[in-house]
Amino acid sequence: MKVGEELIDKETGEVLEDYDPKKDLSSFEFPSMDLLKAYQVGNREVDMKEQNENKDKIISTLRNYGVEITSIKATVGPTLTLYEIIPQAGVRISRIRNLEDDIALSLSALGIRIIAPMPGKGTIGIEVPNKDPQIVSMHSVIKSKRFVECDYDLPVALGRTITNDIFMFDLCKMPHLLVAGATGQGKSVGLNAIITSLLYKKHPSEMKMVLIDPKMVEFNIYSTIEKHYLAKLPDSDKAIITDVTQVTQTLNSLTKEMDDRYELLMQAHVRNIKEYNEKFVKRRLNPNKGHRYLPYIVVVIDEYGDLIMTAGKEIEMPIARIAQKARAVGIHMVIATQRPTTNIITGTIKANFPARMAFRVTSNIDSRTILDMGGANQLIGRGDMLFSQGSDLIRIQCAFVDTPEVEGIAQYIGKQRGYESAFQLPEYVIESEKSTSSVDMNERDALFDEAARLIVVHQQGSTSLIQRKFSIGYNRAGRIMDTLEATGIVGPQQGSKPREVYIADEYSLEKILNTLD
Repeated sequence: MKVGEELIDKETGEVLEDYDPKKDLSSFEFPSMDLLKAYQVGNREVDMKEQNENKDKIISTLRNYGVEITSIKATVGPTLTLYEIIPQAGVRISRIRNLEDDIALSLSALGIRIIAPMPGKGTIGIEVPNKDPQIVSMHSVIKSKRFVECDYDLPVALGRTITNDIFMFDLCKMPHLLVAGATGQGKSVGLNAIITSLLYKKHPSEMKMVLIDPKMVEFNIYSTIEKHYLAKLPDSDKAIITDVTQVTQTLNSLTKEMDDRYELLMQAHVRNIKEYNEKFVKRRLNPNKGHRYLPYIVVVIDEYGDLIMTAGKEIEMPIARIAQKARAVGIHMVIATQRPTTNIITGTIKANFPARMAFRVTSNIDSRTILDMGGANQLIGRGDMLFSQGSDLIRIQCAFVDTPEVEGIAQYIGKQRGYESAFQLPEYVIESEKSTSSVDMNERDALFDEAARLIVVHQQGSTSLIQRKFSIGYNRAGRIMDTLEATGIVGPQQGSKPREVYIADEYSLEKILNTLD
């Protein structure tokens, strides 16, 4: 078929225009800049005086320990100043690295970090906190030319680096983000900064969010944007998910959505969501065959550690599945935890979350769990963070967005006309319900009666027992076990444990088998 022919309506004969996903909410207005506060910038003269004093102290401290340097240069950031030094020839880097505590003592400063050597430069970096740190406002970050003009699929503006540059990334490229840090160090503000930057850039038709909040109070302010940006289960009352059982259902529903989307991509002969949506917009895909415009879905989980404590594997399995293969179909995850221990952030989770955001933590072990290296325990708190993607480690001052500002943004969006309801996730049917309901009792296996007697005699509902005794394959034994469950002879699956056998003796079993015949 020619391209021109595909764009003609078969019933009316009219040439169809490109599909516009924004048409239903064409009057939608993005939040205005007035909803965010702008903060005053500090005095630069004081900064210069402080810099010169610190330079002299660093030089004299290193000289006291027999380390001479050829040059020192300062780069002032919002909360830190980076001093780059070049040591004389023949000085070992390890000597300077070992003087970290001595330099911190001479400068009377908390949270000094030595980077030896600086990646891509022939210098050694010493990060020193400023005596009068400045607040990085979300207003200055969102208003910046870099954010306004960026064409990322899911742009996230986090804050400013030591060189005062805006730090931005595309969540689609990450593709998932792990956030960790001790209580009160800025995690919730960081999550709000991520959500806020997405709300300022993405139209409701292009992006949906699943907000999971075991604390019940962190994401409550976003409930007003339910009919614009949020996604939920069909039978759910609230769009912000707080109940653990609902979290499990929602995550399993997301895995079903992921599988459905992969099915659509396969039918459309494309490799990712961007190509699929371009094809759909150009009317190359027929909505009557199940094709639809696919918005990005961003899943934000606050306090992941609490979920793992209460639900464990039930939560971890769908998260691992989504993390492993959902990036191509536009589902991305942001997970935050205040307990960065190895039983919470397991190897499976770490392997699929290459991008990490670490706020201040209490110990070097916690820092290594998150970043695979130390440094997060030397941060100064209040939004000071390290961002790791692969081998790069960047120190950033996270932009500050206050609760009233977030509330104002949510209300501004909520007052506008939205969709009839939140984005509906597919219903998830539990695996055991699926298998028992699909069993046809008229087409029982030839070995069914013998297998039932074997199970009752041994009082052990095990698929491997049927396999061994009758020398059959796993699939056939599994189907026999499903039929035994449907007839009420054995109970449902219990993980790795054998199933419970409900029939106590062979006499009772024969009665059941006679009724089936």
